[in-house]
Amino acid sequence: MRSIYYSEHTREQLTRLAKEGAMVVVPLAATEQHGPHLPVAVDSLITEYIVERAVRQANCPFPLLIAPLLAIGCSEHHLQYGGTLSWSSGTYLRMLQEIGESLAADGFRRLLFLNGHGGNEAIMRQAATDLAVGHELWVAAASYWAIAGGALHQAGADADGIVPGHAGQFETSLMLAIRPELVDRSRIPAEHPVVPWIGSGGPGVFLGKHDRLTGRDGFTDASAKATAERGAVYLQLIVDRVADWIVAVCGTMEAET
Repeated sequence: MRSIYYSEHTREQLTRLAKEGAMVVVPLAATEQHGPHLPVAVDSLITEYIVERAVRQANCPFPLLIAPLLAIGCSEHHLQYGGTLSWSSGTYLRMLQEIGESLAADGFRRLLFLNGHGGNEAIMRQAATDLAVGHELWVAAASYWAIAGGALHQAGADADGIVPGHAGQFETSLMLAIRPELVDRSRIPAEHPVVPWIGSGGPGVFLGKHDRLTGRDGFTDASAKATAERGAVYLQLIVDRVADWIVAVCGTMEAET
């Protein structure tokens, strides 16, 4: 069976896949502090889990390839807490642009950015726009919570915290389902004040303050009600919705080619 991973193919195989109309899915994540109880790899582990399963589940009319996950994103608002690796916004924008330009030079004409870190989102959209304007490329871009937001709300994921939030009930539940051994349960806060942050105000609205862009003390809400069972439900909803979205994107690209 042909591998879904870009990195496992030779140059000749990738050239052939490009000619077959393959779409390259580029997972975007981060390496940054996630409060006192979660590892810095949270966004990368969650994004990797979602992308692999969604791509395997998506039934598209052309091949799908998963590019190497970008495990460092734009996380400058986390640097004050320690443990964070980050690109500046300008560097990250250029990096995404050059990944797209490389794929275009390799003969690929379909690209999808799938994001798992809030600090990458606006830059990702700008890079996608720039690539679609400057190259003969179909480009799609979205964060997993934007795709699955309605389903997560119906499942009550936001009843006890913010979705996606940062290191709160939602992400802690996902980590308990994926890698429970990396969650320090003794450091999970029972209470945590929810304050205005970068995600407040709805789509297209920014509300933030210098020391509050990640909530108070670097995380957004308490995790006392987080469970692996909740996380497993949320993950399956996300994977299903992301797979459906990929299929819809593929259908549009195929119909308009």
